[in-house]
Amino acid sequence: MSDTASSAPAAQQPEATGLERELAQLIVQGLNLPLEASQIDPDAPLYGAGLGLDSIDILEIALIVSKHYGVQLRADGEENQRIFRSLRHFAHFVAAQRTK
Repeated sequence: MSDTASSAPAAQQPEATGLERELAQLIVQGLNLPLEASQIDPDAPLYGAGLGLDSIDILEIALIVSKHYGVQLRADGEENQRIFRSLRHFAHFVAAQRTK
């Protein structure tokens, strides 16, 4: 038997981790986005050109993540651009900072 998934082209979306999938689901539900969580590319930008979120969306995500994982984000945080660079970066930050 041939395993076509392992020979998929490199251009396909990388596999999301468990936390990335959880966060994608929270983002889709919390912001009422018209897409499935699985459609969010873990390496695409969340802000602006990628997923198209704006600063208000990012604040809403910060509140949701604070409630679910106990992670505190500051609206004026210098690291926010790096943290929200992509779903993958965001998941790494949440994993390192979570208290729940």
